[in-house]
Amino acid sequence: MKFSSKLKKMAIPALALSVTLSSGSVFASGQSQASGIPLSNDSYKNRYIDVQLLGINDLHGQLDVTRKVGGKEVGRADYLAAYLKQRESENNNTLLVHAGDIVGASSPVSALQQDEPTIELLNKMGFDVGTVGNHEFDEGVAEMMRLIDGGTHPKTGDFSGADFPYVAANVVDKESGEPILPPYVVKKVNGMPIGFIGVALSDTPSVVIPSAVAGVEFTDETEAINKAAAELKEQGVEAIVVLAHNPGNSQSDGSNASGEIVDIAKNVDDEVDVMFGGHNHSYLNTEVDGKLLVQSYAYGTAFSDVDLQIDPRTKDIVTKKAEIVTTFHDGIEPDAEVKEMLGKYEAEVAPIINQVIGTAKTTLTAGQNTAGESALGNFIADAQRDAMKTDFAFMNPGGIRADIEQGEVTWGELYNVQPFNNDLVKMTLTGQQVIDLLNQQWQNGQTRMLQISGLTYTWSNNKVVSVKLPDGTAIDPAAEYTVAANSFLAGGGDDFTIFNQGKNKEVGPVDLDALVNYVKEQSQPFTAEIEGRINPSN
Repeated sequence: MKFSSKLKKMAIPALALSVTLSSGSVFASGQSQASGIPLSNDSYKNRYIDVQLLGINDLHGQLDVTRKVGGKEVGRADYLAAYLKQRESENNNTLLVHAGDIVGASSPVSALQQDEPTIELLNKMGFDVGTVGNHEFDEGVAEMMRLIDGGTHPKTGDFSGADFPYVAANVVDKESGEPILPPYVVKKVNGMPIGFIGVALSDTPSVVIPSAVAGVEFTDETEAINKAAAELKEQGVEAIVVLAHNPGNSQSDGSNASGEIVDIAKNVDDEVDVMFGGHNHSYLNTEVDGKLLVQSYAYGTAFSDVDLQIDPRTKDIVTKKAEIVTTFHDGIEPDAEVKEMLGKYEAEVAPIINQVIGTAKTTLTAGQNTAGESALGNFIADAQRDAMKTDFAFMNPGGIRADIEQGEVTWGELYNVQPFNNDLVKMTLTGQQVIDLLNQQWQNGQTRMLQISGLTYTWSNNKVVSVKLPDGTAIDPAAEYTVAANSFLAGGGDDFTIFNQGKNKEVGPVDLDALVNYVKEQSQPFTAEIEGRINPSN
């Protein structure tokens, strides 16, 4: 592992790319005019420079979290570091890259220290370039830039920032119209220039609170990539890689590829060779319109190993392939230096996160049934309705980031369930507005089933059929009801714009505090289940 942001160079002997005759004529036709001996294709291939790109996406500060894939343990920063170090040792011409959402929705070991541990560990691993996802904006532009460039925070003091550049071609200052980060950066690998263009998800304003993106605009990804690619080509850069926090997925054999990044790939400059994606935490390894597209799930459970060959005559990428590697714990030891750093971070927050709050009788999962209801969603919505003393409560499923496991439940585990620290908001909506709100679960080709408390409803063909109150009577479209939601939803997040029509808004406690207090109030051990709050019509 580099353990710095400087790229190691592998010396490759210079090979003649032409033969000069006594007359001064130069030939590069693949045959020596002096000897008459043809050069084989393999001779040219041997001149190619092998370059390796190791990429991650959507780490979300999950530095100390172990997950399971196929019953085997995966994840954790110290194991990810060991894999990257091992792969890097196989090719000195290696660059480490990421495609955004490296922080945000982080585990307490990172979040309680303003996500500085995540940046410090990426510095230690030697990352070379990254871009921003929507979660980099969770605490606003200024805090995002502090993590990148360094600065002072009242909770943590001085921080030096990232040792590697961030690039984002489509995030611009509203006043100046200029990008707030460099659109691209050129990295030289054994003398070969590779351009890295970054783009953030243009839908970011709809998935974060409005204050988080104040002062900036998100432009079209394709247009931003093509503009940056044109500038790179003017500089003689022929090898171009895009770091895009845009979703996509494919089958393991590369078939049935779909998603925003696939659509973008079809419309960007053909000089773009490789595109790293993110956001939907999925598998992607395919080729679209001559571009290699990859995404490696999330949370450090996997990484993308992209192998390139660059022709030194043209400085262009001539071959490319990728492998998505799962970070299984079996058969590899965690990196010792990263493990030591992680241990220090864990020790600093241990007194807080290890507090036992209650005991779960069974595992409460966020997994939804076919109707769209989950046991954990019900529990969280109930906690928010209880905290705000409202008629109804609504919880966005994307804000539920982990299950509550059976047994003792600690503060840290509850933090992992709701890591965003959103305030709860009380407001008044009419019955008709509640119906309209529920109908907004199906829009823009997406389905987002809100988790609910205080009412039940039936739906059919992506439309609400009936809404009932706890006593079984129908909701009155003209009556007014009090509603609780987190500040993300209350600001119209995830395109639930009906919340913007709410009246008499009052800010309450942080959603995590409401959940912690609700667990404490329950008879122990506590539980929750799917109750038929959401029902598809027969």
